[in-house]
Formats: sequence, structure tokens, C-alpha cells
Amino acid sequence: MEAERFFTGYCRQTDGPRTVMAVAENGTLSEVDCLYEHCPYAADCPIGKDITDFLEQL
Repeated sequence: MEAERFFTGYCRQTDGPRTVMAVAENGTLSEVDCLYEHCPYAADCPIGKDITDFLEQL
């Protein structure tokens, strides 16, 4: 099953607001239009936290 979500908020990597799209297939992140998977700030980034919550809910 595929799930798609859009997250809007502060991005720590770009130090500004943005919208990020994430797609998960079968409970695994398959597509994201930010550096979430390799971002050094993902744990402290509001959008990164939202993506992590999204993946945990699947």
C-alpha cells in the first residue's frame, strides 16, 4: 500500500520554511524531496520529526 503526505514547516537544513512530500510503500520510505535520510538535522528538524512520526504510524 502506498501512502503520501505533505509536511509544511521549518526546515533546519535550509534554515527556512518549506513543504516536503514523502511517499511510503509497504511501510518503507520510498520517496522524499528533502535530505531526510541523510540530513544531519533530521532528529532536530520539525519536518524531520513529522516524517519520522508518519513512518511510525504505518
